Amino acid sequence: MSKKIFFTGAGTGLAKGAALGLAKEGHHVIASVENHPQVTSLREAAAKQNVEMEIFKMDITNPADRERMHRYDYDVFVANAAVNEGGPLGEVPMSAFRNLFEVNVFSTLETARIAAAHFVEKRSGKLIFMSSMAGVMASEYTGLYAASKHALEAIAKSMYQEMKEFNVQVATINPGPFSTGFNDRAVEEKWEWYDEEIHYTPKEKMKEKDQSMADQYDPEDMIAEMVNIIPKHSHKFRTAYPDKTAEAMREEEKDNWEKEI
Repeated sequence: MSKKIFFTGAGTGLAKGAALGLAKEGHHVIASVENHPQVTSLREAAAKQNVEMEIFKMDITNPADRERMHRYDYDVFVANAAVNEGGPLGEVPMSAFRNLFEVNVFSTLETARIAAAHFVEKRSGKLIFMSSMAGVMASEYTGLYAASKHALEAIAKSMYQEMKEFNVQVATINPGPFSTGFNDRAVEEKWEWYDEEIHYTPKEKMKEKDQSMADQYDPEDMIAEMVNIIPKHSHKFRTAYPDKTAEAMREEEKDNWEKEI
């Protein structure tokens, strides 16, 4: 059965691929993107793949842009828009931390609240938060992003309970590290402000951690999983993919009960 599916942040990465894939499957996709160049790029990609999509500019941090959500009817809302940045929590500029939370938590919740009200009026719908393995995991120099996704997990868990009486479903999708460029940009960003003459965190240790980005997965696999899960009527609250990532998430949660300081 064809669904009307609304995405935020569909201009790049996994959401762009999933939006195109779902349109190809016959779903009515409403794809919001951050800026006008992404509108052009996504329209070109849709034309190239011979699919139809509604595409418009919506920076989720802009209240006037968010109001445009009220123009649309949809069955599934995918809260995907996010930014990423790495660095040691003791030294990363607080402005970066605040900006990351503004996008990943506050503005994401603003859009989710609009979608929730829409679904309550319809007495049906599904709200999906694009979380991450970082929603339950954290390691050195990834704390900014992990903190925002931990917050998103709490939001999703609470709304899962709160929306039940209105026949509205809530779920998360938790990808592992996929090679879309999103993680690589986060790794690079800290070198814009880091100065080894000023900061105490060893540059060599951060560079060593950066090497983990060499082992990212093929994004096409995650896109296929999203195309499968997003329109489904029934599935698990949390979809972590691939299985290796799901296992790592479970193991970390277990370890947190056992490790000592």
